[in-house]
Parts: sequence; C-alpha cells; structure tokens
Amino acid sequence: MNYYRITAYDKKHNYSCIIDSNGMFEKLWQFSSYLLQKGFEIIEVSKQENMLDIDIKPIKESSNKLFLRAYTTGKPEHVEQPINGQTYNAIKIGNKIYIPNK
Repeated sequence: MNYYRITAYDKKHNYSCIIDSNGMFEKLWQFSSYLLQKGFEIIEVSKQENMLDIDIKPIKESSNKLFLRAYTTGKPEHVEQPINGQTYNAIKIGNKIYIPNK
C-alpha cells in the first residue's frame, strides 16, 4: 500500500498542513522530496500502517492527487494524546489530530 501522510510547514507563508497521498507516489521519500521542492519544511512523515488516525479518516480511493486534510496559520502543535491508557505524541493542525508514529 502506498498511503502516506506528511505534516509540512511553509515558512514563507507561515502555514502548516497535513497532506495525504494514496497512490501518487511509490515511495515515501518521493512524496517528501516533492513537498521539499515546493518549499515546504517537513515536520512528520508517516505510512498508513505506522500512524493512528484520531479524527482524520483515510482516503479510500487510490489517486494520482494529493489530499489536503488540515490547514492552519503558523506551525503545527505537538500534543499528547491518550488512547486506552497509553499516551502518544500527536500532531495537531487546527482541530485535526493524528499520531504519526504509533
């Protein structure tokens, strides 16, 4: 499966975003490289099998498009997220939260 998620920050325009790719890139590094070429700073990278979705549901269809899942002004927040008695380090952008590395 080639489902990837990246949290990125655009310093020039001072905004952060969570972007998903489901089939556009064969390898995670290709997705990262693409965003770096667009001027983004990469904050977190994840494969679907390594992340926990809190309130962002995965895109079901495979596509050659990118999907903007969350957007906010400024840098993303790093927050603690408790799940079933365990606390994880999570990323929060706006009102969307996910755990990049479970």
